[in-house]
Amino acid sequence: MSVDVQIAPALRRKVQKTEIRRWAEAVMRAEGLTELPDMAVVITDDETIQALNRDFRGVDEPTDVLAFGEEKPGPFVLAPGEPAYLGDIVISLERAEAQARERGASAKAELQLLLVHGILHLLGYDHDTDEAQRHMWARQDAILELLQE
Repeated sequence: MSVDVQIAPALRRKVQKTEIRRWAEAVMRAEGLTELPDMAVVITDDETIQALNRDFRGVDEPTDVLAFGEEKPGPFVLAPGEPAYLGDIVISLERAEAQARERGASAKAELQLLLVHGILHLLGYDHDTDEAQRHMWARQDAILELLQE
């Protein structure tokens, strides 16, 4: 598995790429994946995520996390043994910090929550019904507990 972590230059002092990679790998293992797919995680600001939210979801306001799954395979076939590409997660560190303050949590805990939430979306979880939300939140909570160990 390759987790390509990209951090906006102004935010690089606040986030460690190795930590993000370690958390992402832990989520995949917790979900029982034996062959870990490749993915990208982008840590950015409100302005950038607002533009993405507007362009891809039609919502002209910042959000905390966006997940872009690999919806259809590209024109090339993967070579045998090559991992699949799961997708991209974009997180606003500004939103994470603000939400952490509102919840009385650390920015690290909020960043973990948003990363887990985004990866679960890429793996097919959703919260569009009460039952689906209960299931997703339960997995999210269980994985967050593992990250605290």
